Amino acid sequence: MKLMRWGAEGHERPGLVDAEGGLRDLSSALGGSATIPLDPEVLAALAQLDPASLPQLPADTRLGACIAPGGKVVGVGLNYADHVREAGMQVPAAPLLFMKACRVSAPDGPLWLPPGHTKVDWEIELAIVMGREAVCVDEGEALDYLAGFATFIDFSERAWQLEGPGQWVKGKSFPSFAPLGPYLVTADSVADPHDLRLWLEVNDERLQDSNTGEMIFRVPQLISDISRHMALYPGDVIATGTPPGVGMGQKPQRWLAAGDRVRGGIAGLGEQRHECLPWQPQAL
Repeated sequence: MKLMRWGAEGHERPGLVDAEGGLRDLSSALGGSATIPLDPEVLAALAQLDPASLPQLPADTRLGACIAPGGKVVGVGLNYADHVREAGMQVPAAPLLFMKACRVSAPDGPLWLPPGHTKVDWEIELAIVMGREAVCVDEGEALDYLAGFATFIDFSERAWQLEGPGQWVKGKSFPSFAPLGPYLVTADSVADPHDLRLWLEVNDERLQDSNTGEMIFRVPQLISDISRHMALYPGDVIATGTPPGVGMGQKPQRWLAAGDRVRGGIAGLGEQRHECLPWQPQAL
């Protein structure tokens, strides 16, 4: 099942995608609720609905982030074997974690370039969306806590992240640096999350093109490991790492500038498109 959120920014309502790719309004089936339920048992019940019984939406309906903002975003660094090779680094002994202190944003919204930026970078990633509270979860039970998967682009300002008094959270957290969606694809609809093609283009040039099979720490291990260090709650997002082809790895290095266009996607999970624009105070 593919779920989405549609409507004006800040006033999105729940919906789903039918087998023909049509957009359907799910809010009436949820008693008028404005949020998508994430508990796996509730999602299983929703999957029994006949999409044809739901109101159809225009094809050009605006889609927001596929879940409501509010949960935390946990990033995983150096989690693709081909990216580790590109960086000339060693495979980490355990997942490397960082936080993105920004809310998830729309899959087709602008990428806001912060004032004073010099090295804004891109990373296409598979996102895990949590459906249940998870604390000290065993790997064998980890998938029971999932709501589903989504396309995610981890944008970063590398100078803020790595140079001078750099801190990862500083470089990862500007508004619009965590676009999620367009769809939340429920876990039962993804045959193998470790066999998905993911790719990213800048100005129509393909720079990232890999497969989630290159992940070092896989989905159950990530959920289990993170849940031993912090509680994971419904709506929390785990960004599982990126393959090679990021701007920092280009020779010469390459950074995003105003007017650039970023497009990225994951097989079966949908595509994102972003135009890079200078930050405007009225943007939020």
